Amino acid sequence: MSSSADISGFAYTVSAQAHYDAAHYLEHYEGKCSRVHGHRYVVEAAVQATELDESGIAFDFTDLKRALRELADRLDHELLNDLPEFAELETSAENQARWFYEELQARLPDELADGLLYARIWETPNQWAQYGPAGAPLPSPASPGV
Repeated sequence: MSSSADISGFAYTVSAQAHYDAAHYLEHYEGKCSRVHGHRYVVEAAVQATELDESGIAFDFTDLKRALRELADRLDHELLNDLPEFAELETSAENQARWFYEELQARLPDELADGLLYARIWETPNQWAQYGPAGAPLPSPASPGV
């Protein structure tokens, strides 16, 4: 199986989602988000490949879902500001997306990590933040289905 070293042509994209319920606040923000509040977050990640394997799949959904679920479980029912992962960062959706992306890069098998397009954090069904390479395609957002 080949990863997407060249994503300028045609490719297959596979995505998966997980959710976590967590509270947070933004220390350097003026407004209601500076107070403790919570969200039912949905994290979505997508990987891309230019070829299918012998079973006709680009990536096994199971591997991506497992990694997302393990990471989401670390944040579930926590005050994000208290976690070491965010000790030096604001707990914004943007920083959460970056954390998920970097953690996925480190833990996914090489062929999945090489094709990782983005990590997207939904705070509500209508708003999200995404982190990934600047040149990666931006898929149309659809409300998360969790």
